[in-house]
Amino acid sequence: MKIAFIGTGVMGKPMALHLSDAGHDVFVYNRTFEKAKALEPKAKAFNTIRECVKDVDVVMSIVGYPSDVIDVYDKVIEYAKKGTVLVDMTSSSPTLAKELYHMAKQKGLPMLDAPVTGGDIGAIKGTLSIMVGGDEPIFQKILPLFKLMGTTVTYMGEPGSGMHAKLANQTVIAGNIIGICEALTYAKEKNLDLNKMLSVIVGGSASSWQAANNGPKMINQDYRPGFFVKHYLKDLKLVLEEKGELKLEVVEKVAKAYQLLSDQGFADLGTQSIIEYYLRKMS
Repeated sequence: MKIAFIGTGVMGKPMALHLSDAGHDVFVYNRTFEKAKALEPKAKAFNTIRECVKDVDVVMSIVGYPSDVIDVYDKVIEYAKKGTVLVDMTSSSPTLAKELYHMAKQKGLPMLDAPVTGGDIGAIKGTLSIMVGGDEPIFQKILPLFKLMGTTVTYMGEPGSGMHAKLANQTVIAGNIIGICEALTYAKEKNLDLNKMLSVIVGGSASSWQAANNGPKMINQDYRPGFFVKHYLKDLKLVLEEKGELKLEVVEKVAKAYQLLSDQGFADLGTQSIIEYYLRKMS
């Protein structure tokens, strides 16, 4: 297949390379051209979205914010040939996903929303979890491509369902990551060895991906990003926008913590830096 991949950052770069390594012709675009160019010769870089998508079978994207998704698909829907399958893998708005689905359908362009979870490690290893919304026959058509990037690929239902599933996933992470922070803060206050405490957590019923991967980084104050604070804060705000009358107290607390960190200059650091919310005794 000829595949255009838009967004070649921390997540998009390895995802596009998995497609190329499987033998597909991959065309890439990034607002910063050098980031797309870095994938050559495995993928061909383009300076414009128009040139990148005009003659492909599938367009995939993973960008930063809903506003970026709008900017991308305004162009993609205009320039992609009829029948091209569009797949937005950004963690974005379910409402926007539905709107884009209908806009694309009017132009003869099937569209799926397919956000991912698993972080940069999952993207590099090809072990992402991918949640997909849209028409099931189109999902089945693209499933072999999803399997090149992820090990858990789940069809969630109608357009927007993939995005709703991602927001539910991010809600779980909110409770998980704040729980690890509070556990380590409590252990430190009681003069426990934090590495031994983390071994207890990871080795028992409290274990989680966040504990195993971000717990050591919290202890060592290693805040290099696998997933940016600014992007996770965006996801939590989307949960709060979409929740309706639901009362989601944990999400509200964690969103507040990340907003404070973002205001303190942590926006471009990793989500594990939330431990600073406790180290700095923010309120």
